[in-house]
Amino acid sequence: MNRQAFESRLFYGSCCLVLFFVAAAASFNGFYDKWRLRDTDPQGKEQGVYQFESMVDGTANRPYVYRQLLPTIANWIDAQLPQPIKDRLFSEFVGQPPQFLTHPFDSIVFQNRTYFLRYLITYFGTFFFAWLAVWMMFLVCRTLGYDPPTAAFSAVIVILLIPYFMSRGGYFYDYPELAFIALAVWIALKFDWWWLIPLVALATWNKESFLFFTPALYPLVRQRSSRISALAGIGLFAVVSGAVYLVIRSYFQHNPGAAAVEHLMMQLRYMRHPSDMFTPEWTYGVLMLRGFNPLSIVLTGVLAWRGWRFLPNFMQSHAKIAAVINIPLYLVLGYPAEVRALSMLYVPLLLLLASSLTQWSQSHDKMENQVTA
Repeated sequence: MNRQAFESRLFYGSCCLVLFFVAAAASFNGFYDKWRLRDTDPQGKEQGVYQFESMVDGTANRPYVYRQLLPTIANWIDAQLPQPIKDRLFSEFVGQPPQFLTHPFDSIVFQNRTYFLRYLITYFGTFFFAWLAVWMMFLVCRTLGYDPPTAAFSAVIVILLIPYFMSRGGYFYDYPELAFIALAVWIALKFDWWWLIPLVALATWNKESFLFFTPALYPLVRQRSSRISALAGIGLFAVVSGAVYLVIRSYFQHNPGAAAVEHLMMQLRYMRHPSDMFTPEWTYGVLMLRGFNPLSIVLTGVLAWRGWRFLPNFMQSHAKIAAVINIPLYLVLGYPAEVRALSMLYVPLLLLLASSLTQWSQSHDKMENQVTA
């Protein structure tokens, strides 16, 4: 690589670094404004069910308490730091007057000496995964041959849509889930399948539903492996993911709640009343329709119609498997209008966007050439 190429690559890489940071920050802020870290509940209806304090204490209801990656990291760091250091940090962040980073930590939980450090770690950990998710989506697009501007724009669009998808609920483990899904797809496309084993364990530790996502990796793993090897890899992923889930489930078996919360009847009632789709919700400080609404359904349909045929066959197979798994799970276990429950389809959405943007760019260039000619 000559010097000019290196300088150009360094410049555009730095631009992406800043762009992705800003996009992740905007998305994270949209999420935090709506849901915080589930540390506020003015009505007290869900006290202790999935709130931040009960999550890090391990007393939350099942299945929410199973999502323990960030809480475990926060608890471990909190346990390792000497008390004088924690006292100094508390006085810097929460002292009267606060000396550092006074915004946006007006949370009552953050101002509690018992929880403030774990809250801080979870806060920045969630943002880190939001930033990582943008990079991973960008790399997935680049690996599949999309040009850098299209890959960057598609990744930014998806991360900015995430707060809209968090209708009726949003949690700090949602961004790690997106990051792990995109990272798993990228690794499956670029490397041998055994590199995915530790990722599968971490992703399941973050959210147990990753176990159901593992079969959707088969068409991607198959690109670099024989049929037998790919099937063996998917089987091993399921075993590793299942083992992590069973350990976590066994540890929290005495917590209240159930291993899964069924919402099928609520879903059916919601579908019988289309007017519910026009219920407004605040997102990014603007009152607008929830993520699941007639306009979003039409736009997604048009996006699929325009972009589907341009996806590689193995990515179409990945999307079909993910849809066959995720849509029934959403109908049975997802809360009505909670688009975030369709998270296994984030990468297909990303690629449909990239394909549509590519076609748009090419058609624009073609029209310009015709005009010039």
